[in-house]
Amino acid sequence: MKKTGWIILGIIVVLVLWVFSGYNGMVGEQEKATTELSNMQAQYQRRADMMPQLAKIVKAYAKHEKETFEEVTKARASVGQVKLDVNNLTEASMKQYAAAQGELSNAFSKLMLVAERYPELKASENFKALQIQEEGTENRISEARRKYNEAVQSYNQTVRKMPNAIIAGIFNFNVMPKFEAAAGAEKAPDLDI
Repeated sequence: MKKTGWIILGIIVVLVLWVFSGYNGMVGEQEKATTELSNMQAQYQRRADMMPQLAKIVKAYAKHEKETFEEVTKARASVGQVKLDVNNLTEASMKQYAAAQGELSNAFSKLMLVAERYPELKASENFKALQIQEEGTENRISEARRKYNEAVQSYNQTVRKMPNAIIAGIFNFNVMPKFEAAAGAEKAPDLDI
């Protein structure tokens, strides 16, 4: 083969290796982000699973707080209906998910306010244990959201920077949405019960 043929072959090999490397890097970043999303959803599920136990304990002490219990049940049900598809994440689906989680947080806050009215409930060992678990779960949720957003930031930077943007466009690697607080989350929840 002539010298020119070797040069062309060398360029083709370098380009193929560059495409493979860029593609594999984007797949790795995308997998990291979707794994963090799944971890975040698992923590939200943990919180949703604890709600019936908390409500049951509070209900045993505060039988006339029916409206609060109905709100907790409704919020938990709405959380279960909103699913995130890691293969089709959109800002709208993330906002819908965040809003449903916000409703559950508000319902939980109202449940805790009810609990404050009953000293014998606050002294219950079961209630104390669940309250500690809930506090730990909220911390885990916060950490999971942070990790997800960091993974998405890394992925988004990878697919948007040149020359990876070319490979991302060819293989349909799209920017992923970050998890943002629901609208109005900066305001304290209305706990008028």
